Amino acid sequence: MVPGAPKAARCLRSEPRRCLPADVLERIVHTAFPRDSVLEAEPLVAGRRNANFKLRLFSQSEPIVLRLYEHDASLCQKELELMNLVRASVPAPTVIHAEPQGLDDVAPFMLTTFIEGISFKELKRAGDAEAIAQAAYSAGETLAAIGRFTFSKPGWIAPGPLVTTPLLEGANPLPRFVDLCLASSNLQRRVPIELRDSTSAFMWSGAARLAELENESHLVHGDFNKRNLLVRMEAGKWSVAAVLDWEFAVSGTPLQDCGIFLRYERSARPVAEPHFSTGYTNAGGRLPQDWRGLARLVDLVALCESLTHDDLPEDVVTEIVGLVHATVEERDPQL
Repeated sequence: MVPGAPKAARCLRSEPRRCLPADVLERIVHTAFPRDSVLEAEPLVAGRRNANFKLRLFSQSEPIVLRLYEHDASLCQKELELMNLVRASVPAPTVIHAEPQGLDDVAPFMLTTFIEGISFKELKRAGDAEAIAQAAYSAGETLAAIGRFTFSKPGWIAPGPLVTTPLLEGANPLPRFVDLCLASSNLQRRVPIELRDSTSAFMWSGAARLAELENESHLVHGDFNKRNLLVRMEAGKWSVAAVLDWEFAVSGTPLQDCGIFLRYERSARPVAEPHFSTGYTNAGGRLPQDWRGLARLVDLVALCESLTHDDLPEDVVTEIVGLVHATVEERDPQL
């Protein structure tokens, strides 16, 4: 475990639940639809920690989504409050009903509308350059809308929504946090010492630039990747239909979300750029000079933290270590 991060931010389920007993599903559905019954329950496999199910009910024409919080009970309340906070300006599912305390032996859960669409990741895989450009522009606009929400200080967001503790107290929190990650036994058995040393040196070389971001307190989604963005064609253009999974949200710099979204972008063969950053700035987002390098530097913190987790498949470890290599060497990632 890495000091400075709350438990919810540094643990990872190896696999979320993929099925629920019929009687449990009925109890859950009856909290919002007392006279209805479940016709069909389909697991949504995108979830990594919390279980998600697409439910069809006998008397409802549209499906709904059940999100079950078995990883960390507090995340239900956190996501509920954040989704209600942003719903007027950020596309997200509508909450139908939530039980942040759970029901007897049932973990906390949320019922939401089902949003039709495909993930940005699926759209990208299809390879339609114009469709990707349109969706990337919309993703930039969406991120600017998220960043318009601000808090009194930077740090971890807890139910409230309230900002609790910072990443680390004191100066240079990001380089110091990376050094803590580099000292963890999990990371050390996965990353060769030469790369650990160069990663620390690289982070500290950017300390002065990172210090300029330390007091930013914008709402940061924290997992703004292409899997968590649902897109669809509307009025002849591809746009973001919903931003999913708000459990990692923090108060900080929007460059964190920029770095996550562009994690696999290659300058030699750009896909989302410059459409993403153009959408972001046209919607009022502000990008500092050398924002792309800064975003990669900030994202390096998340990459190192991921390598401290207990349960990581070997293919994921290889992928993350490769991204760390590319970031430290300031080159394009190898896909």
